Amino acid sequence: MLKNKNVVLGITGGIAAYKAAELTRELVKREAGVKVIMTENATRFIGPLTLQTLSGNPVYSDMFPLAGNCEIPHISLAQTADIIVVAPATANIIGKIASGIADDLLSTTIIATKAPVLICPAMNSNMYDNPILRSNIDKLSSLGYLFVDAGYGELACKTQGPGRLPDPADIAEEVETVLTEKDLEGHRILITAGPTRESFDPVRYISNNSSGKMGYALAIMARRRGADVTLISGPTALSIPAGVRFVGVSSAEEMRDAVMERLEDSTVIIKAAAVADYRPSVASNSKIKKGADRLNISLERTPDIISEVSGRKGDRILVGFAMETENLVENAKVKMKAKGMDLIVANEIGHPGSGFQHDTNIVKIIDKSGNIEELPLMDKKDVADKILDRVLKISGRRGGR
Repeated sequence: MLKNKNVVLGITGGIAAYKAAELTRELVKREAGVKVIMTENATRFIGPLTLQTLSGNPVYSDMFPLAGNCEIPHISLAQTADIIVVAPATANIIGKIASGIADDLLSTTIIATKAPVLICPAMNSNMYDNPILRSNIDKLSSLGYLFVDAGYGELACKTQGPGRLPDPADIAEEVETVLTEKDLEGHRILITAGPTRESFDPVRYISNNSSGKMGYALAIMARRRGADVTLISGPTALSIPAGVRFVGVSSAEEMRDAVMERLEDSTVIIKAAAVADYRPSVASNSKIKKGADRLNISLERTPDIISEVSGRKGDRILVGFAMETENLVENAKVKMKAKGMDLIVANEIGHPGSGFQHDTNIVKIIDKSGNIEELPLMDKKDVADKILDRVLKISGRRGGR
């Protein structure tokens, strides 16, 4: 979360300025303090009152205000900001910053700050591809300015192409990433998530209720903390987290192959996927038609991925999960020992807000010595942070990075 962080949001004069209202709400929801600077052209697209209401703070636009206290706005905003976000950023403001021009409140504040500056371009695709703009972006990137690439899609001019302002939630996530301590930098973390599907004909399969939310939360938080993250996921309805390598799979066999292919390059493996234990022994190539009252399907074991990883893990850190309906701790300890894990995260089905499909979870983190850390009901991203704290502690004891 962005609690106690001060975000200065700069809004410039593009049609995507209306999305700044949603971005402001998203940042406030994450507990950031938000102060908005609008260029004169931005006020032609969205009213300052909207941003003032959503942020809970006055909106700044005048370089030389006469009313109020005697602070110098571009200095006070520059000094108190933990980060300045420009969204949408037009070609004009990008050119100004690249050329050192400071002729309005936003450009002057950016010149005066030592805080990180995150620039989110949004414009017509021809403008976005213009070599002068690309040169300005390259120049600013080399000087340490940060960018969120424009998205691809339908633009206000009714054309398709690059130039859309990124989703406000993705921008807010990038703000969190910039402001998070990079204590996992140097780690290459391989995470599995979601269910697998084991087909018995082209339209039917065996699966489970996993939403993938816990594994995706781990990927998001590990990336925030500086890790190089690869996420191998079964089918889910979740958006792919920004900044991670993503490998989509369907079956347990596909997940096994994806994991083993990338194992050697990983320092940490976190197996959060709910892999099916069994699959049909024989799958039909055509749809099985309704017929007899009873249909018998023979099942066989799927690959035991975590056991295979354990046999080749060396000094890598291996974290697994256990979902149980009874004897949670006892079953989790047995599984951890049998599979050669360093940590196991155990959660029991049946508690309100815990387990499959929920944004929250209640877990117990158990280590090889039998120590148990019991976590109360909390957001899965906070659970992920706690798990990563334990990974970092193990890494420190081993002297690894």
